Amino acid sequence: MVVVGAGIAGVTCAVELVRAGVPVQVRERGHVCGGRMASKRFDGRPADTGAAYFTASDPDFAAVVDEWRAAGLVREWTDTFWSYDTNGRHDVPGPLRYAAPRGLRSLVENLAGAVPVTVDRLVLAVEPGPAVDGEPCAAAVLAMPGPQAALLLDPALADATRVVQAQTWSPTLAAVLRFPSRRWPRFHGAFVNDHPVLNLICDDGDRRGDDAPVLVAHTVPEFAAGHLAQPSGAGPAIEQAVRDLLGLAEEATDVHVHRWTYAKPAGDVTGNTHHLDTDGIGLAGDAFGKPRVQSAWRSGRDLGRALAARLG
Repeated sequence: MVVVGAGIAGVTCAVELVRAGVPVQVRERGHVCGGRMASKRFDGRPADTGAAYFTASDPDFAAVVDEWRAAGLVREWTDTFWSYDTNGRHDVPGPLRYAAPRGLRSLVENLAGAVPVTVDRLVLAVEPGPAVDGEPCAAAVLAMPGPQAALLLDPALADATRVVQAQTWSPTLAAVLRFPSRRWPRFHGAFVNDHPVLNLICDDGDRRGDDAPVLVAHTVPEFAAGHLAQPSGAGPAIEQAVRDLLGLAEEATDVHVHRWTYAKPAGDVTGNTHHLDTDGIGLAGDAFGKPRVQSAWRSGRDLGRALAARLG
């Protein structure tokens, strides 16, 4: 049994298989686990460059969050963001948002401690049988955005190919802006509406709880689409947009831009939390439901349980 992709969906799927006694291998093309729950260190300090936060309304996922809290891996962050629109700035209440002091990637790494994960392992093809790179296996899971899964799937695997080709995704750029000092009003995060560049800004020092002078800005898809070939070139425009919005005279000392070509799915096209076909191909991720961390976790859990029932 092979799971391709070590984001939260793939790792959670593997956790369920291990619990059921099903042998599984997780293969990840990147250097670390995490997927879009990504964190990057700057001078030893992590900043979240993928998902900005997560919420927990599913009782089973909330139980996992409670375990993370007990281990000191997550903290309650806020239930109120700013919102900028044509009427100015106002508070927007919402669900309780959680953050991770060590970065959201640390949560996936915590789950992955129970499963065999091989990083820097590029998978090139998933074929009928099923087989992964010509190696037969009991079943294969692709836990990644549909356009990436489509590149691996043999067209003869018609059911899975149909599902991934039906998915639509939008891009974003995430910019980590480090400043000499904190010169902005106290806030947690801000939704930015009808802006040519910005979609969301998070105070990473507030999010992490260390008050570091770091902001993370996420762009609108239209702006990102014009800078996917050279994302670093978008840094000055993003910095200027953030400074203009928050009224900052001080320039950032460093701007790092991360490209997410497939950042957000448009929505579930199947009505299920996952896909599992008679060819032994499983698909999991937040494309099966609302684009949330919780959705990706639930997708991996449900697929893992369905596979365990089939293979056990």
